[in-house]
Parts: sequence; structure tokens; C-alpha cells
Amino acid sequence: MTLVESDAGAWSVEARDFPTNKGGLCRKGWTAAALLDAPDRLTTPLIRDTKAAPLRTASWDEALDRIANAIRAIQAERGPDAVAMFGGGGLTNEKAYLLGKFARLGLGTANIDYNGRFCMASAAAAGLRAFGIDRGLPFPLEDIPGADAVLIVGGNPAETMPPIMQYFEGLRAHGGRLIVADPRRTPTAEAADLHLALTPGSDAALALGLLNVAIRDRLIDEHYIATRTSGFDEVRRLALSYWPDRVERITGVPALQIQTAAHLLGEAAGAMILSARGPEQQSRGVDNTLAFINLALALGLPGKPHSGWGCLTGQGNGQGGREHGQKADQLPGYRRLADPADRAAVARVWGVEPDSLPQPGLSASELLAALGGPIAGLIVMASNILVSAPDTSRLRERLKALDLLVVADIFLSETAAVADVVLPITQWAEEDGTTTNLEGRVILRRRAKLPPAGVWNDAAILSALADRLGTADRYGQLGTAGAFDELRRASAGGSADYAGISYARIAAEDGVFWPCPHEDHRGTPRLFADRFAFADGRARFHPVRHGEPAESPCADYPFWLTTGRVLAQYQSGTQTRRVADLQAAAPDPFVELHPDAARTLAIAPDELVEVTTRRGTARLRARYSRKIRLDTLFVPFHWGGEGNANILTSNVALDPISRIPEFKISAARVSKMPGGAVAARGNPVSPEGTAS
Repeated sequence: MTLVESDAGAWSVEARDFPTNKGGLCRKGWTAAALLDAPDRLTTPLIRDTKAAPLRTASWDEALDRIANAIRAIQAERGPDAVAMFGGGGLTNEKAYLLGKFARLGLGTANIDYNGRFCMASAAAAGLRAFGIDRGLPFPLEDIPGADAVLIVGGNPAETMPPIMQYFEGLRAHGGRLIVADPRRTPTAEAADLHLALTPGSDAALALGLLNVAIRDRLIDEHYIATRTSGFDEVRRLALSYWPDRVERITGVPALQIQTAAHLLGEAAGAMILSARGPEQQSRGVDNTLAFINLALALGLPGKPHSGWGCLTGQGNGQGGREHGQKADQLPGYRRLADPADRAAVARVWGVEPDSLPQPGLSASELLAALGGPIAGLIVMASNILVSAPDTSRLRERLKALDLLVVADIFLSETAAVADVVLPITQWAEEDGTTTNLEGRVILRRRAKLPPAGVWNDAAILSALADRLGTADRYGQLGTAGAFDELRRASAGGSADYAGISYARIAAEDGVFWPCPHEDHRGTPRLFADRFAFADGRARFHPVRHGEPAESPCADYPFWLTTGRVLAQYQSGTQTRRVADLQAAAPDPFVELHPDAARTLAIAPDELVEVTTRRGTARLRARYSRKIRLDTLFVPFHWGGEGNANILTSNVALDPISRIPEFKISAARVSKMPGGAVAARGNPVSPEGTAS
């Protein structure tokens, strides 16, 4: 997009004919300029003198001194790991890099993670295991219309990524077929040729059923399997026990539909399987994703024209945010913190001894569970964890138990409202920086306007803290451009190699695809044409079985509960709930349920109801929909207060590899509000995040 300022000083958005969106924007993009002059923008630091005192304004010196003094006191008593950092997938590559560097050199802590652990972590882990590299799409978006069949598993891009739908429309325009696997008949499923309405948590079984048909009906590519992969024999053996009738009993998807979908994919000249949050945000998310990667490999898709497996990455910098060091186990360039060679490579760039770098720390959910215990201080940047993290009722109590909670944000989010120190920071239009989209295309975002007086950027905050903590000699003093230049050197030789990418190249070429190891390299729009990122060049099959989720419906909790997004809101709603047009379109939280299920419970449309799981109870409006399974409830997660979906989700059921929480599956019940209470319309943002 391009931001335009009128003579009167008003800002508006113009869509650009860029290679990815091709002039298309979603509703959130068109209205994004409304945030640039929001009346409740934070412009001065805020401090709480005691835990019981209200926030008050403060100078930057007072706020930074308060933070540094508290950090020193905590670490002197409990050690460096007692202070943690929590980042976000909306940070630029430069800021994600600086956050990871500051945690390890400025604080000396092992404990840093970010909200991407709640989002794409399972797909990332599966991609690394199967292909040796994690990039959301290993091919550009422009390849999608050339496919003959595409399966989207657990994704609803018509609402979550509307500009991408033009590529699927192009697919269908030339006769290609779109298949969508989702418990709900979403707008994306409505646009599909075939909708597979699977039971929540049965994703791996569906993949195994599709593979069973592909093997039985000789749709697999035996030559590709023999020459480009390893480990298929055990996967074949497992798949043979998942015949379509058995899979129908597990998934609820008719056997005929399973067979039809397998043939659409297996008989296509070019086919794609695209995974999204549905199968990934589960305690078996990595296995679910690997099951669909196994299907893609058996069909011989990765590396072929208009074919492959990919992950639909959703956050503003969801891909770049997970590449450069703000994950608990990671260093820049997608290097592994536990790998001695990777540690040595980054330590050389940073000018420190490899042994001085911390070992991997706690993943996001485990980090948050340790608050108020081993972790006594937390710095949060670009994340609103009191809305987006699982089991938020208990998280609120843990945040209160901290000696220090610092939140850097552009607004007083639900998390900022309970902080000890709040720091006002620049927003997306007020600073330069790069982001990396789901294709692996590194994009340059130029500053369009100056920030309000008194607002600092994240790089300046980290530098000032390092100076006060006496660690500036290790951490350095880097601005945005300096951070990118150092990131290039630190990523050189890693799987996410940015060494050959510069601001000038990005601007001249409409973005550059990584890996790009040197300045004469053209970048890599398409991966896997000749080899995969393992020493032998072969992709890996991984034998997985269908397994039950951590919770299943029972007499006390008879419904499957799943969570997700709606078109007019985004993530925790910190920004979108402040845009009048978006708030009018989606004013308050709701639970979607089938009308036949609602009538058995005497629940009327638009009635306020309680949805309860083993974690707690959320109060939501009932919304009838015949596009959802009778046994399933859907709650969007964009609101705080009593309507927060993550009151209901578990912080305990984690995938053993990715450590992602099971957002997509909880056992729940729904009931009328006691006394027939009815709430007022609307859920405006308030400092405590409550519905009015």
C-alpha cells in the first residue's frame, strides 16, 4: 500500500500494484490510516508507583531508570534468566533481530520467545523435519493459478487474507479445483469445489485416508519417492490401515469425498497442499502437518512446477519474525542456539565468545507459565498476551505476581493496562524496516510520517536500556539500517540467508527472496527444484498416526470448541477495535453454533450465553449458523474481558515438538446466562479490556 497525506493533513491508503496483492487490499488495509491519528495513542511513558497505584505519566529517564534498576535487582537475587522477553510476529526483521540480541547480550537471559509460537510453530517444525528448511511457501503466490488442484487444510483466507483469494479465483478460472478441509463451511469453503467438514482434531486421519487412496489407486509418484525422498516404507505401511470407511468414522468426512479429493490431487498435472492454523494449533500440530507433507511427497509435489506443500502464514511479519532470533531456541538466519557451529558463527559477528551465549530457554507458553515463579520480570514488545495467550485468567494472576512488567505498545492494550511501566513506541508507518512475507520475499517498508513527539522506536529503547545496564559494549548501539546490515552478516550461511539482500536491491526488485547468499545471487523464489536442504538432498517422510486430542467432548462438556478470526478484526484487536468501520462491522465477541444445537438448549439468536471449559467461562453472543457442525462451537479471539476466547483455551496441552498450545480444540459446554441477562451492544476498547 501507499500512504497519502492530503493538504489538510489527513491520511488515506492507496493500493499498490505489487507482485503479491496486485492492487488488492482487505478491509483492514483500506482503513489502516485511521490509526495514525488515533486520539488514545500513547505518547509518554507511564509508571505505576505501587502495584495498587494507577498508572501516571513519567519522563523517559524516569521510566528507563525504573526498568534498569528493577532488572538489576531481580537478576542480582535470582540470576539472569529471571528476566524474560516476549516479542511479536508484527516486529520488523530488524527489531526481531535486535530483540534476540538484546535478550542474550543485553540481559544475558535464555528466556525469550514470541507470539509466533502460538501461530506458525507447528508448520515451521514440520517443514524443518521434512525439507530441512522452513519457509511458509517454497514457491511464489503467482504459481497458485497454474495448479490444477489445491487443498487448503484448516485455513480461511477469504476472511484472514482476502487479497490472496484472487490467486484461487485464477485457479478456478482455468478449470482448476479447490478443496477445503475445515469443520466450518467458511467463506473459503463456500468458494471451493469440495468441502471436507472434518471433526476437530482428526486432521492426521484425513491425511492418512487420502494417502491410503493414493496408494491403493496408484496415484503416488514411485519414481519421485525413490529418487528424491527417504523413509516412505513405514509411512506406506501405516497408511494402509487408514482405509476410507475407517477414516469416515474418525473424521466424519464421507468415504466418497475422501476418494474424490485424493483423485483430484493425484490426477492433477500440478497440485498444492496448503496448511494453516486448523491442523497446526493443536497438541499434535506437528504430526498433523507432517501427515499432509507425507501426502504431498508421496504425490511427488514439492519442487515441481505449480505444485508443492506450503503454509499460509498470517501475521504481519510471521515469516521474518521467526527467522532472526526472537524464538527461545534460535539465532539469526534460522540457526539453532543449541548447535555449537551455529553459536560460533553468530558469536563471531557479535564479537563475543560462543560459550557466553545462553542455551535455549522456555517456549512461549512455558515462559508465561513460569511468571511469578522462576521468572520475576518480563518485557513485552508488540504483543497483547492478555488477549492472545491461552488460559488468560491464570495469566492475569501471574502477571500481577511479577516484580516488573514492562509493555511497549502504541496503545494501552489489555496487557499494557496491568503493567508497571508502559513505553510508547512508533507504529508501522513511522519507521523504516523490512518484513518477510509468506513467500520468503523480503520487502522494504519506508517511513511515511514522523511519530508524535515523545514516542521512541524499539531500537532506541533497547540501546538505552543496554547503556543503563552496563551491557552496551556487548549489545552495541544499532539503529534500523545498522541492524539490517548486521543481520545480513549474522544470517550468512544459515538456512534463512539474507547476506545478499540490501535495501537498494529490495526497492529495485520489488523484494528479494531468501536464501540469497551474496549480492550477485538472484534470490530463490522456488525451493526444492533439484534438492532438499539436507546433506543427501532428499526430503524425509515421517510416520505419524492419528491420535486423540488432549480433550474430547464428554457429558459435562459435550461440544468441540475451536477458535479463529473474523474478517473485520485482527489478532488481539488492539488496533482494529479502534477503527470505527471495523468495529461497526464486528462490534462484539460471539459464539457460532448450529441452530439445531442451540434450540435443544433453548438459546435464541443474539442471546448472551456462557461458554465454559475446564479453564473458565466466557460470556458471548449466540450466533446461529448452519455452516458449522452440530457438535462444534466457534469463538473468535479478537476481544478481551469476559468475551475473551482464550479464557477457555489450555496452556498445558502443548505439542511436544513445536510447543504450540491447543487453541483449536477444547471440550466445552454452552448455556443460557443466569437470570436471562442481556448485555449492551458493542465491545469498545477500555484500559482493562472489558466489554461495556
